[in-house]
Amino acid sequence: EGKALQNMIESGKIPNLIFYGPAGVGKTTVARIIAERSDMPLHKLNGTTASTADFREIMEETDTLLGQNGILLYLDEIQYLNKRQQQILLEYLENGRITLIASTTENPAFYVYSAVLSRSAVFEFKAVEPDDIAVAVRRAVVFLAKESGKTIEMAEDAVKHISFTCNGDVRTALNMTENCVHATVPSSTGTISVTLETAVQMTGRSAVRYDKGGDEHYDIISAYQKS
Repeated sequence: EGKALQNMIESGKIPNLIFYGPAGVGKTTVARIIAERSDMPLHKLNGTTASTADFREIMEETDTLLGQNGILLYLDEIQYLNKRQQQILLEYLENGRITLIASTTENPAFYVYSAVLSRSAVFEFKAVEPDDIAVAVRRAVVFLAKESGKTIEMAEDAVKHISFTCNGDVRTALNMTENCVHATVPSSTGTISVTLETAVQMTGRSAVRYDKGGDEHYDIISAYQKS
């Protein structure tokens, strides 16, 4: 609360936004929250499959009653659009009828067309801290219990293990939690009690986030140098 992004959302004046950060840290979730608080219809596209025709179809909607207040376009994996596609998108952004929220796991300075980048506010999302992930894991246990109608418990050391081994990725932590529940045999009373041993077996070794040619490569080298 009180930070720039929160203030933008509360003001109702949403600029073009680019969310940059690793997977599972809330980029799509924040985009959905912004869409829910705006009076603009939301369209979702993925850079791996979006075509020029998709952009034009969305643009045509701005001429209808539904799009009279503008359209919010959430574009996931924008780094997969080629330069020509990003130039076409730019044409639609300049007239203000489409507001873009784009997300990428790659540094936008290298993968997003400079003209699109200059017309957008860039927010970097960081890996989620283990204590915050633990909150999500406990919430997931409650959700799974309610959904299945069974009593599900998870030992606190199992919660902490999952929270520390998921590398700041909430989506991975939730998948780990669900897998642990499915891998636990219910007791004679029907209670599913997930132990640390089960969590260790299901999570295995923590995978260090690393990309051979990207930012993580240089971050790791920098960490070695500092140490």
